[in-house]
Amino acid sequence: MHIVIIGNGIAGITAARNIRKLSDHSRGAFSDQITVISGETDYFFSRTALMYIYMGHMRYEDTKPYEDWFWEKNRIALVRGYVEKVEPAQKKLIFDDGHEMAYDKLLIATGSKSNKFGWPGQELGGVQGMYSFQDVESMEYCSDNIQHAVITGGGLIGIEMAEMFHSRHIPVTFLVRESSFWDIVLPAEESEMINRHLRKNGINLKLETELKEIWGPKNGRVRAVLTSTGEKIECQFVGLTVGVSPNVDFLHFSGIEMDRGILVNEFLETNVPDVYAAGDCAQLREPPTGRRPIEAVWYVGRIMGETVAHTICGHRTKYDPGIWHNAAKFFDIEYQVYGTVLPKPPAHHASLYWEHPGGSRSVRIVYDKNTNAVLGFNLMGIRYRHEVCDKWIREGARIETVLQNLAIANFDPEFYKEYEQDVVALYNQQTGQNLQLKKKRGLAGALEFLKATTT
Repeated sequence: MHIVIIGNGIAGITAARNIRKLSDHSRGAFSDQITVISGETDYFFSRTALMYIYMGHMRYEDTKPYEDWFWEKNRIALVRGYVEKVEPAQKKLIFDDGHEMAYDKLLIATGSKSNKFGWPGQELGGVQGMYSFQDVESMEYCSDNIQHAVITGGGLIGIEMAEMFHSRHIPVTFLVRESSFWDIVLPAEESEMINRHLRKNGINLKLETELKEIWGPKNGRVRAVLTSTGEKIECQFVGLTVGVSPNVDFLHFSGIEMDRGILVNEFLETNVPDVYAAGDCAQLREPPTGRRPIEAVWYVGRIMGETVAHTICGHRTKYDPGIWHNAAKFFDIEYQVYGTVLPKPPAHHASLYWEHPGGSRSVRIVYDKNTNAVLGFNLMGIRYRHEVCDKWIREGARIETVLQNLAIANFDPEFYKEYEQDVVALYNQQTGQNLQLKKKRGLAGALEFLKATTT
């Protein structure tokens, strides 16, 4: 059987590795032929590390999780090329150079592409997003001639691009449509913390300001932008970081059902037999409670890749992403979220929010007012253990239980200052209770907790 995977990102490669393991176990060594197709790079790399290549912290070869010999040893064929058309009726792919490839089962894991919203001048040189390896190469090519960069879009990719330019001492103006950075995701206090931190790092943050036009000579390079406030900003680079969308344009007229992404059921199957989708390009017809139909997040791609491998190998397995979590970095402020933390919470959500006087660390614990069950954690500049927070949320642990045992969640290095006592003291002050923080902490305390059942 020939299993073809389009896309060598985390979803496609996780699927390929797991298909190899499963098919060898059930049908004998290397019984299935596996081919991975990518037009981006020859080998799988860590997309989350792209910014560090530009910043000089890593080389491209340092971002490859596997040695180049790994693929041949595991009989996973790698093909560099772009698929232009999928013909499910004939079970074949047509590449942009005209050659064809047959398949028995097909996994589409083509990821995302940067959004463009039809701005005048968006096709000028020096105007781009930041998603692919080629995007970083293009930024590198342009950088020697950039005196000023403008970035539009108030999300994580925009922050990454701003930090990349900041590392080269290139001045940045950051246009954010909203009244505060990423306030469609972050509660007000955390959003304001990032506003302050961006400005502290020398980023010219302009809130409630949108990109209106991009100016430059026809077929030339950008020279300036015009904003929604009427301001003209001279620049030699414009970063379009207004989100991403599924990379599925080549599938039109294929008969594979799509909305924004490729529509899949709980087994990641499309409407076409023997065709599956996983990762950023997949759109769940019925997402699990509390999850979105499309989630362009690294760990989601990994879970989808592992799940669909089982189904492709004949063991139909439902996709279960578990409790929502994510992590990012705003310059040197680390960010973690577990569970449900909403910027505009419903009436039955209560929130304990502690912020360090320095203004760059905070802990938010969200819980249900009616049951006191913890619903989510939002952390800035402080790290908590994923497994511990996940267990508390899954088991509906009460806020009092969580606070008394908060030290076991702390994941910061041994000699970092601890703030759990301050969080508990704030809760006592607000509620009139007298909760005491238990002494057990660190890895030993966490492991002991994870073996036990929350009371």
